Amino acid sequence: MSDSLTSLINAGTKLWLDSIDPELVRANRELGATGATSNPIIVSNLIKTGRFDSEINELMKTGADDNEVAWQITDHMVKDAQTVFEKVWSETQGNDGYVSFELDPLIEDPELDLPHADRVARYIELGKKWSAGHTNRMIKVPATPAGIEALEELAALGASLNVTLIFTARQYEAARDACWRGAQRRDSLDHFKSVYSIFVSRIDVYTEQHLPSLQEETQGQVGIVNAKNIWAANQKYWSGKGCPLQQEMIFASTGTKKPEDPKWKYVAALAGSDIQTNPPATNDAIAEGDVEFNRQIDLPVSELVQQDIEANVDFVQLEQVLMREGISKFSKPQQELIALIGEKRAAISIS
Repeated sequence: MSDSLTSLINAGTKLWLDSIDPELVRANRELGATGATSNPIIVSNLIKTGRFDSEINELMKTGADDNEVAWQITDHMVKDAQTVFEKVWSETQGNDGYVSFELDPLIEDPELDLPHADRVARYIELGKKWSAGHTNRMIKVPATPAGIEALEELAALGASLNVTLIFTARQYEAARDACWRGAQRRDSLDHFKSVYSIFVSRIDVYTEQHLPSLQEETQGQVGIVNAKNIWAANQKYWSGKGCPLQQEMIFASTGTKKPEDPKWKYVAALAGSDIQTNPPATNDAIAEGDVEFNRQIDLPVSELVQQDIEANVDFVQLEQVLMREGISKFSKPQQELIALIGEKRAAISIS
């Protein structure tokens, strides 16, 4: 393990990989990663490499349609990653070592326009299906109205949950409260585990595009300040709840978008607690760099920056824009993934 990554972990950060590529999972486990996340973009890019063609061909022979093949291959990829982190899960008694499995993004596809109740029911149905029989698998549900409404039932049923696409404190609070209501319906809190994925860098992209009048020292810091504020709220909320396992924040979207920024800008600013899901390139840059990380998560931010954000950032508008973009970024790759399976099927038929 590199000295830089060692210092990040020693500062108190759990390092998860934003990929389920079998090779990267094993390499990053060696670097100190203790969990991983998946999404349709990751799965689609892996299938495009051709490394899974043999397995896809075998699934097609079973009579599965393109959508079924897409989900079965996703399931197999996530299972493979789970085996790598299973020892971590056991050693931490279920507090770490998870791999996230994202539920069907097409539930939120604007073109399908499913009724709200149908979306909720579908999340619960798929959450039960894909969590059954797994210990170190987290079910990833978006912080949409339907996703949040499904959380209580999923938590009550015993699923470990990763609530994703969180941009604002409003979303976090609604998701957290729903998970806790469900947890209290269980016979025991012993295995209750929930995490809340706050997207960081996308907020700074938003403010640069939509709020150019922010002060210079504020621009590029809104995502960090927002994440720190929600982290502090999460610490306060779960204190005294009596949960044996930590209910944590995941700092997601930690890759930098501006070439002039250090690759570890967000990693450093949020170091010291909870979980970071870093893209492989970010972990590689940290491993190769000469950076010493220290706990920064609970250090106060500039009062002027905080005041500028409170006065000039409309988080209601921000949430609406980023959720619309986020849903599109995941529903389109799922459609492309299914289409890609269809192309492979056609190629086999021709040959």
